[in-house]
Amino acid sequence: MIKGLLRILAFLLLAAGFVAAVMDGARTIANGALDYAKLGGTLFLLLGERFLLLQPAVERHLHTLLWDPVLLNLLVLPTSVVLLVLGFMCYRIGRRSGSRIGHVMRP
Repeated sequence: MIKGLLRILAFLLLAAGFVAAVMDGARTIANGALDYAKLGGTLFLLLGERFLLLQPAVERHLHTLLWDPVLLNLLVLPTSVVLLVLGFMCYRIGRRSGSRIGHVMRP
């Protein structure tokens, strides 16, 4: 059941990643220069003021080094790339195991 939910989540993330990539491509063509939506900006649009509470929460409850080198570099990446990578990871984890019938196993 968990694998099925992971596959559904993977397809949703992949679809959102492709939509974000198309939007980035349209924005790049319209501006005449490379322009993409950063993950931090997208999360700020989705979460609003609650996004600003993310830094103190991570530094207080997890670790201070997790925010500065890791999450700050992650928030600068394009939204489409992050969504596509997460989608492929969820799909890989949630994929069905292959049938072992008919495979010859030799040492």
